[in-house]
Amino acid sequence: MLMRIAAVGLIVVLALLQLRLWVSDDGFRGVAQLRGQVAAQRDQNRELADRNRRLEAEVADLRQGFSALEERARSDLGLIGPNETFFIYSGRPDAGTTQAPAK
Repeated sequence: MLMRIAAVGLIVVLALLQLRLWVSDDGFRGVAQLRGQVAAQRDQNRELADRNRRLEAEVADLRQGFSALEERARSDLGLIGPNETFFIYSGRPDAGTTQAPAK
């Protein structure tokens, strides 16, 4: 009888430990969540590292050459150089013509 109670007690303790291992935040579920967070952080780190490399290349280009600085001034600030003429193109070839009404 005592062996049977001890066996049942051990089975109950084993079941509780297994339950905690599979269900609790410290168990397998928590580990899976942490692995997902680590993978997401690695992806974000990769994206930020790529962005940093692009920015470093842009800074190096701006420090070395005048053409990159000039291009930046033209595109971002809309500046034009000396002895240049600024044209605005509407994109419509018939902008200045009149058409006869259709009959």
